[in-house]
Amino acid sequence: MISDDSVYKIGFISKAHGLHGELNFHFTDDIFDSGDSPYLLIRVDGIIVPFFIENLRYRSDNVAIVKLEGIDNIEQTQQLVGNDVLFERNKTIETDPDGYTLEYFIGFQVFDSDGILKGIITGVDDQTENWLFIVESNDGSVHYIPAHSAFILSINSETKEIRMQLPEGVWDL
Repeated sequence: MISDDSVYKIGFISKAHGLHGELNFHFTDDIFDSGDSPYLLIRVDGIIVPFFIENLRYRSDNVAIVKLEGIDNIEQTQQLVGNDVLFERNKTIETDPDGYTLEYFIGFQVFDSDGILKGIITGVDDQTENWLFIVESNDGSVHYIPAHSAFILSINSETKEIRMQLPEGVWDL
């Protein structure tokens, strides 16, 4: 069984689309767009249930029309309308070969290659082609650093620490 602490909300089923089992999936997080998941996790009556995707096409920047296996008529789709769509925190995505979603790192301490604490990741900026960690340093200044696996030396999930080797001058931008 999938537990609540292993997932986070990425959207919801907003309405039925047509009469043959298609749904409007309104997403608030574009992580699903970056991944290669064959299923959606939908909370049904308090239980997280995986539904395999038969077909998915994007209608806009935040709505996809999705056809799920086993959901074939309007009655079945109505049972899913309004339900949350979730994503596994440890699900591998194409842009991160290490198997972490970038949001997973929020709250991690960032250390440089010499072990010096640089700051804490407070968010992720995904508005550009190259995603950035938003890092707040001890003096309160905010830095945007590339969230790229090439710069990550090590990750310690237990202590919530990430050690990075950034190109010279990136921290000062």
